[in-house]
Amino acid sequence: MADIVTILINGTVISSLYALVAIGFTMIFGVGGTINLAHGGIITVGAFSAYYVTNAGLGIWAGVLAAMAVPALFSVLLYKGFAERRNDIIIVMILTLLASIVVEEVVRIVEGSQPKAIPALVSGTTELLGSSVQNNLLVVFVVSWLLIGGLFAFVNYTKTGKAILATSMSPRGAALVGIESDRINLYTWAIAGLLAGIAGLFLGSYQTANWAMGREPLILSFSIVVLGGLGSIRGSLVAAYVIGFLEVITTSAIDPRLSGLAGLLVLVVVLLVRPEGLFGRELAEA
Repeated sequence: MADIVTILINGTVISSLYALVAIGFTMIFGVGGTINLAHGGIITVGAFSAYYVTNAGLGIWAGVLAAMAVPALFSVLLYKGFAERRNDIIIVMILTLLASIVVEEVVRIVEGSQPKAIPALVSGTTELLGSSVQNNLLVVFVVSWLLIGGLFAFVNYTKTGKAILATSMSPRGAALVGIESDRINLYTWAIAGLLAGIAGLFLGSYQTANWAMGREPLILSFSIVVLGGLGSIRGSLVAAYVIGFLEVITTSAIDPRLSGLAGLLVLVVVLLVRPEGLFGRELAEA
């Protein structure tokens, strides 16, 4: 029973983190038609921003703010430098991939290859269904869902959010009613950076932070957004839990060395059987 509960808890928590990463990834594609391969590097930026802030003695909650603000700014700079007014998706993919490699190499050179511990948001444990659960995991889950819920509310009920939906549906139509696509894309990249950055902090406090920590979430994000439907926030949320639980079950019940395999198999099957995904390609489905 304890093992099942542990798998359930780990699957629930890790899936919420994958959802944060994948939602930002799919928003950028849904609004601007761009694939940001630096998304994994942004996760690393978020984790190490928190690591440096907490090591400076400013506390973990200052680290949380840093893990949101620094990656959001970094993502904005990526957009302004690499994606704004570039219509060639391949060039943008190559440039963002190079940016991610640079981030990883800088972190590896400065910090080395040894994993770095990021303090937990809260200490202590709670007894849940006969299993002892770290309070940190519970906070990570709750905060992740607060961010996801806040994003859904923002997209569906604010003027800027509705402009994002309109741009995702028809950039030309949005432009005809006075919506500036460059400004909306800038907002989208900033939101995606914030979500990826806080996911990096959570992953670092849940596990550890290292220079290559963003690679596996990025690969799984491809599986998640393809399964959910490219551009669909709702699809990414559902698919994150499918992929997350498959990942945890595979590594916990079969072999830890198979990490990432379940997501890749799902990606292949979906591309062969249902390439449009579960919910199709519309950010408007948020």
